[in-house]
Amino acid sequence: MALEDCDRVAEIRVRGWQSAYRGLMPQAYLDAMSVAEDAERHRARFLGGDGSVTNLVAQADGRLLGWACHGPYRDGERRTADAELYAIYVDPAHYGTGVGRLLLAESVRRCSAAGHARMFLWVLKDNTRARRFYERAGFTADGAEEPFEVQGVPVPEVRYARDLTV
Repeated sequence: MALEDCDRVAEIRVRGWQSAYRGLMPQAYLDAMSVAEDAERHRARFLGGDGSVTNLVAQADGRLLGWACHGPYRDGERRTADAELYAIYVDPAHYGTGVGRLLLAESVRRCSAAGHARMFLWVLKDNTRARRFYERAGFTADGAEEPFEVQGVPVPEVRYARDLTV
């Protein structure tokens, strides 16, 4: 990912939230999401990062179709030796085309090559589509749950893990 990709990444992320989380989060929250504000946050993180986070993009015919982001696993404020997939989003017009699988596979490959023994991710408990996607990629729910709330509505997350050692 390059700095100039931040606007398109923000568009993909916001449209991804609005599509994937419809019915799982308050619609007013999803409708109020701003691509411009999200792009500013991406630029700030991109420019202010310490190099520990990897942002990947998938492109076809010069058009950015998806984005994934991974780095050290966050256990509260402490980072561990394990890896974490922080985010993965695909332009909703390209769901089911393999873009997400390619991004996830590349994140897993890079984390494994970097010597991480495991990779974790958090997913909304009721997001059955995403959970199936991760399960097909070899991730399993490990029993950990986190409370998460959006505008007073509980939308708990579950943690998935995958061993990366060969």
